Amino acid sequence: MGAAVCAVFAMTSCKSKESAYKKAYEKAKAQQETVVTTPVATQPTAPVTVTPAVPVTTTPAADYSNVTVRTESVSLVSGAPLKAYSVVVGSFSVQSNANALSNTLAGKGYAPRVVKAAVNGADWFRVIATSYDTKAEAAQSRAALQSQYKDAWLLYQK
Repeated sequence: MGAAVCAVFAMTSCKSKESAYKKAYEKAKAQQETVVTTPVATQPTAPVTVTPAVPVTTTPAADYSNVTVRTESVSLVSGAPLKAYSVVVGSFSVQSNANALSNTLAGKGYAPRVVKAAVNGADWFRVIATSYDTKAEAAQSRAALQSQYKDAWLLYQK
């Protein structure tokens, strides 16, 4: 009998009162309404100036004045007209081989040209990947192409 009384007492003493929950709910609701209805004072904003943390430096342009340029008289076989300086990525004695490399370059997004040059009485077909008005631009392009075409060289058209 004593155990039953203790069990009943234990069960009823842990029971929460509904009124306590209701009181906590009403208090939270009142705080929320106070926060929402209280006008927020705005302050004028001043313009913000940002200064870079790292000083800006410019890298000097690469010097391509000492790049070797071969001068040849060539005639255009296929592709767009040449400019003064061109980057040659292949030379072939057979035109079909030059056309095959030209097609490969076209597939990579280049606008290749095939030119014919007479060297020591023999015809050579040069495959040109890029063509520029200035030596510096052509030399820069050649530097980029040399990772794939290590023997790339510059041609100045007579």
